Amino acid sequence: MVMANSLIRTVKSRVRFFGNSIPSSYSGAGTRFFSNGSSPQLERVGFIGLGNMGSHMANNLLKAGYNLIVHDRNPVALEKFVKKGISTANSPLDVAEASDAVITMLPSSPEVMDVYMGSEGLLSKGNTVKPWLLVDTSTVDPQTSRKIAERVSDCILAAKTCTWRCPVMLDAPVSGGVLGAEAGTLTFMVGGPEHGFLAAQPLLHAMGKQTIYCGLSGNGTVCILWLQRSVTT
Repeated sequence: MVMANSLIRTVKSRVRFFGNSIPSSYSGAGTRFFSNGSSPQLERVGFIGLGNMGSHMANNLLKAGYNLIVHDRNPVALEKFVKKGISTANSPLDVAEASDAVITMLPSSPEVMDVYMGSEGLLSKGNTVKPWLLVDTSTVDPQTSRKIAERVSDCILAAKTCTWRCPVMLDAPVSGGVLGAEAGTLTFMVGGPEHGFLAAQPLLHAMGKQTIYCGLSGNGTVCILWLQRSVTT
């Protein structure tokens, strides 16, 4: 843990990050609308992947006051949220059609590709999508993150209600493990458009303690893989 914290400090020294504070142009983690008017409204958040990490992250979003709809292919994982009165969906596409933003936490690259680009995936309904923000917090290979980001960049928003015309994809893998997910102290390494990174701050800070902006799409994944390799060598 000491080595991991030291490596995270090294990453911070090379890229931009936010600690517990959020940029002044954005209101706190409990808000549903960004006060500067540059980001769309956030009435419902979709969460896909309710495993050891995702279940805790989704719970922390609930604690922060977010209205969730969730999906997992494991009915046992879903049942835990049904008992809490949380809306569930039968597929990633159903999540997309009911959400303003979608967060995914999945085991590997194939699962991520299927959830985003499969026959019932988040992007399976052509080039028009409802969510204005898509955040993948899974640890996958950078090529997967960049391929999905490229596909998202070809899409337009179903409802053009603000200055945004296209959805934004962020790769935001995490450091901190299950204990960090439960405690809400995760560190997010984020790649993707900067305006998306800034707009995602309230969501990310509902689940974690720090967000580190790593630059272009796929760079968040590159940073987390470098961190993992450094810890194990």
